[in-house]
Amino acid sequence: MTPTHTPHNSVYLYLMFALCFLGGVFGGVASTLMSAYLPVVLKELTSGAEQSDTDRIGAIINAAYLFGMMFGGILTGFFSDRFGRKIAAALSIACLGLFTLLTAFAQDWQTVVALRFMTGFGTGSVLLTSAVMIAEEWPERNRGVALGILSITIPVGIFSAGLITYNISSWRSGFLIGIAPLAIAALGYVVFEESERWKQDKAKIQSVTSPKMSIFHASVSRDLLLGSVIYGSMLIGLWAVFSWLPSWVQTLVQDSDGQKERGLSMILFATGGLTGGFISGWVSRMFGVKRTMLVCFAATFTLTFLLFKLNTNLSIVAYAEMAMIALFFGMSQGVLNGYVPELFPTAVRSAATGFCFNVGRVFTASVVFFIGWLEVAMGGFGNALFAFSFVFLIGLVAAFFAKEKNLISDEL
Repeated sequence: MTPTHTPHNSVYLYLMFALCFLGGVFGGVASTLMSAYLPVVLKELTSGAEQSDTDRIGAIINAAYLFGMMFGGILTGFFSDRFGRKIAAALSIACLGLFTLLTAFAQDWQTVVALRFMTGFGTGSVLLTSAVMIAEEWPERNRGVALGILSITIPVGIFSAGLITYNISSWRSGFLIGIAPLAIAALGYVVFEESERWKQDKAKIQSVTSPKMSIFHASVSRDLLLGSVIYGSMLIGLWAVFSWLPSWVQTLVQDSDGQKERGLSMILFATGGLTGGFISGWVSRMFGVKRTMLVCFAATFTLTFLLFKLNTNLSIVAYAEMAMIALFFGMSQGVLNGYVPELFPTAVRSAATGFCFNVGRVFTASVVFFIGWLEVAMGGFGNALFAFSFVFLIGLVAAFFAKEKNLISDEL
């Protein structure tokens, strides 16, 4: 049975949501800026290097960010369960902003790698803490819609980063955007209130002598496994496409430096993802969570084949396929942002959700890292990216065995 708690007033809820939303948006900006600017960053910081070495360094930079997201999401989950949602959320946004800003002043690629790791740490933390806060505090009747809308933060950030890339040629100027999430973190520290559900759970644990629950407790182990595989499968495919899409676009550009084409691809990718995430709550309510997840996995696999195997130039069809892939990516993220936290009791919700959201990043980072080499071995980015799209079929099978939906509960 879900414990009772005094609901927050609507003004606070919407203000909390707005700050969480903005934190996620800047996570999307930070995620995309390096991918969009990567060709010019490498040109400046690896001047004189062989092309093979440049590709290797680009892969390391992209992989470092994803490893940072993994560690950030997992470690912050344990931190949040122990010390509370408020401090975890504010520190996450601050971490994201600080290391995004510092990237603007990096003088060598090794420093960029370290800064991208820490930026990723902040982004992974923000995505986790925002989802958990909304899942615990938002009224049940429209919680799914709120979490669906929250999931569009990354696409909005991608869109914003596309605009930055399109209009600002200097990558160092682009990364100065890190000032904004620092300001949001300071405001969040003042505005955020501690989760009532978390406070009640801490009080209950302190009043009894039963041992503290682990995320590997037998009662949650099946959900932990399926949640990790479902979320991780989509994550691997998403980041493989997302991280290397600008580089794939660059290979199809013959008569320009590719800046505007790369920027446009990010804008379209973001627009599709934003639309998918925004409608995900209503779609899953209409057709069911499980059916929606199955459609998302099947559609992304099919569309990835169409985009990377059948296009040899940047036609309207290719741009439309980018947007459609992102539509189903976005829809899946909206559904999973609401589905995964509801699988677990409060005592381990943040840690278990962080585990599901981020354990797949071990493989995701490896994928992003190796695509730089596979591009040569397989004869192009298109072939390498499609090869990894088969991970969507793994997610399809896991989603088939998943529960339809849980309501948030503290019953074991």
